[in-house]
Amino acid sequence: MSSTFKYRLRSPLGGLAADLTAEHRAPGSDEDVGEAGEGSRLQVYRKVWLTLPDGINWRDAAWLSYGLSVHSADLASAHPDGLLVEVTALTFPPAFFRSEVAALAMDGWVRSEFGLPERGLRAVFDAGAGAYRFHWGDDPAPFADES
Repeated sequence: MSSTFKYRLRSPLGGLAADLTAEHRAPGSDEDVGEAGEGSRLQVYRKVWLTLPDGINWRDAAWLSYGLSVHSADLASAHPDGLLVEVTALTFPPAFFRSEVAALAMDGWVRSEFGLPERGLRAVFDAGAGAYRFHWGDDPAPFADES
């Protein structure tokens, strides 16, 4: 069954927002036989897989993958036969979205769905710079273009 996580951060610029709807199941289950087949899966870690909705922007796909990857070792341990996370929708108001928010929405969805601990992923508004700063826990920024 799918569930939706709503990421919100309010700021003087308006804020950041995204709604992520996803579900999970074991790979190879009856529900796993979709139109796109196995070629549309992204392997995030060992037996942890991700599928994305058609037409998703490549940057959003990369950040969704990252948001799942920070929890992948815990997920693989809890699901030794494998886990498939299927994102069915990522919606957002364009004025309140940056691709990095996809990682924060995925992180929130995973923590909510599986009861996993926080890994330090967050966004904050830096009033001095008038911009958002993203923090990735103990990891460096995952992509070179991230500030």
